[in-house]
Amino acid sequence: MIESRAGVTVRQKEGYMAFIPKPLPPEPPLELSSKLLFLLSHADRALARLDGITYVLPSPDLFLRMYIRKEALLSTQIEGTQATLKGVLAYEADLPSSDDPKEIIEVINYISAMEQGLNRVSDIDISLILLLHKILITGTRGASKKPGILRDIQNYIGPPGSTIYEAVFVPPPPEKVTSLLGDLLLFWNSEDSLPPLIKASLIHAQFETIHPFLDGNGRLGRLLIILYLCEKEVLHKPLLYLSLYLT
Repeated sequence: MIESRAGVTVRQKEGYMAFIPKPLPPEPPLELSSKLLFLLSHADRALARLDGITYVLPSPDLFLRMYIRKEALLSTQIEGTQATLKGVLAYEADLPSSDDPKEIIEVINYISAMEQGLNRVSDIDISLILLLHKILITGTRGASKKPGILRDIQNYIGPPGSTIYEAVFVPPPPEKVTSLLGDLLLFWNSEDSLPPLIKASLIHAQFETIHPFLDGNGRLGRLLIILYLCEKEVLHKPLLYLSLYLT
């Protein structure tokens, strides 16, 4: 067993090593450097300006509609989807498109999941996480990977063709997933002094570390960032699409 501040790496009975993250917030508490506080201040001001756009636009709903579609497109492209914005808009208008319909559905599902999440943003719990995951991957290339169900087998991250023993990262064993996700949601809903942007980044990192599903973890994790910022009213509308900076 190898222990760090972030968690423990434990050898499993099959011989591979799996990482089990410690609950958040980190212990000992984070110490925010003056440089980080300076950057946070700049980021907060930038988000405030971005959020203010919705109050001065003549047609904010139309603007937001395109913003959500752009984020959905970029987030799914990170996972290898080749759909285009033109193709998505054509699909929604029942017009022909040269894009792969299954790839367009991945984008449409992301839009639906975001809308569902925003409607219930004050009620984040495991049942909502499961629902959002089900919406995300139903009818897509990952449809066989148990939509809306926490994984019951070990997954791992590695190059194509690699085995679990050659993996770059092995998430927690499946029997740990439910409790770890519960701990994460307790942290989400807790009142503390951490700046919202720091907390959002910790939530995202922890979710991806747990990797609670067989597919769709990246898309859902990026979606949770937006939902958290909207719930905490850092943003009143989902104007921030971080996938642009992750591609």
